[in-house]
Amino acid sequence: MALFRTRSAAVYGIDAHLIDVEVDMYPSGTARDFVTVGMPDTAVRESRERIKSALINSGFGYPSKSVTINLAPANVRKEGAGFDLPMAAGILGAMGVIGAAGGYLLVGELSLDGSVRAVRGALSIAICARKADIPNVIVPSENGAEAAVVEGVNVYGVRHLAEVVSLLNQPEQFTARRRETTAAPSQDVLTPDFSEVRGQTTSKRALEVAASGAHNVLMIGPPGSGKTMLAKRIAGILPPLTFEEALESTKVHSVAGVLPKGAGVLVERPFRAPHHTISDAGMIGGGAGTPRPGEVSLAHHGVLFLDELPEFPRNVLELLRQPLEERSVTVARANMTLTFPANLMLVAAMNPCPCGFYGDSTRECRCTGGIIQRYLAKISGPLLDRIDLHIEVPAVAYKELRGNGNGTSSAEMRERVERARRTQQARGFNNAQIPSRLLRKLCALDDSGERTLEMAVRRLGLSARAHDRILKVARTIADLEGAGNITAKHLAEAVQYRSLDRNYWT
Repeated sequence: MALFRTRSAAVYGIDAHLIDVEVDMYPSGTARDFVTVGMPDTAVRESRERIKSALINSGFGYPSKSVTINLAPANVRKEGAGFDLPMAAGILGAMGVIGAAGGYLLVGELSLDGSVRAVRGALSIAICARKADIPNVIVPSENGAEAAVVEGVNVYGVRHLAEVVSLLNQPEQFTARRRETTAAPSQDVLTPDFSEVRGQTTSKRALEVAASGAHNVLMIGPPGSGKTMLAKRIAGILPPLTFEEALESTKVHSVAGVLPKGAGVLVERPFRAPHHTISDAGMIGGGAGTPRPGEVSLAHHGVLFLDELPEFPRNVLELLRQPLEERSVTVARANMTLTFPANLMLVAAMNPCPCGFYGDSTRECRCTGGIIQRYLAKISGPLLDRIDLHIEVPAVAYKELRGNGNGTSSAEMRERVERARRTQQARGFNNAQIPSRLLRKLCALDDSGERTLEMAVRRLGLSARAHDRILKVARTIADLEGAGNITAKHLAEAVQYRSLDRNYWT
């Protein structure tokens, strides 16, 4: 009888948890069984065929004994093909090919020829190894860059099972992968510039305010007015990711399996633009088996752009209410509850009616009042309340369209945005996330401001949530000007960004 232990990890949510892989081999006459226990899913149970072929094709042969593999703890479901490598290493250890693997955490999917394929969540797995005081991590070569981001562990990227055997038997002949310090690419080159947008001065100003305070924004205007063009340029004026933010965003992308091949840590803020046919699980996360992060989590520390907002299913839009308020998503299942981060900036765009020309002075709207109201009713009041700025994006006049002058560039806007964000960082949070207990202190008003806000709340019939968001936007406008106190002028502009929904929805 031979017993050998290796260690691996399973990803649940965006975090990984340590899994012990115990391999036992024993004679059983002519029959040779391969049994995996410990709540394995179909992919894990099928690994026996991949492992057998990989061992034989790698020249190690396959033992003439029965094999039992236990994945502990046994009360947690194990999913995915990432357990192939530690299970194969355990069998080789039980055969005497490998001496010991106590200081290593292994993860990887095996091909039939013994090559090692990439897996999801390598960054989270490396963090798990560091927390468990496991000094060495063996991952597929394609996952090496992202796993090497974690300090305090030695990361080895491997391409073949034979390489793993050599590494475990002669570790002194291998060098751990170093963390790649790649400079962030220039946003001026990679991201479209606001100077390319003709006209739309008011809209640019509103988007600068939104970016400065991480506020959600809704753009309403006819087709071809530039809503999508404006939205795609917002990422170019946002501050660069801090290392902590980049690490959090990379974990989400790694777990979801959408991290670019061979990439390390993300260097740009995510910009996600899902199609309006997306499902509720695709938007907020979920799916069969262990829930996966959705678009709101993939946009963590970045921008979620929803074009043609009323075309999204009503149930999908209503599911956005929790993430926009709490900056996280909780997905509950019968056997587990997972929380995904969703600290995002929502940018939405829509037409004022199905044909798109309601209120346009140059083109006639063909929609009846009932059709328009049914179209607008797809966006509920509670969802609108969670969007800080509502702006109108009118059609661009011919003279502005054909003008030669360049507007304000993204670099200039980004400089002002970063200056305003630095002011907010000194407080500990962006203005969009000012806690209620500090709202009166940070957004104190003088007598003139009180009268302006009172008049706006009464005339527009604003809710308590809308009242708070006006104060937060006014705080951002004051920060952009470098003003310490909010004045009536700042409030008037903030109120202007909340009045558009009353023109359409009431």
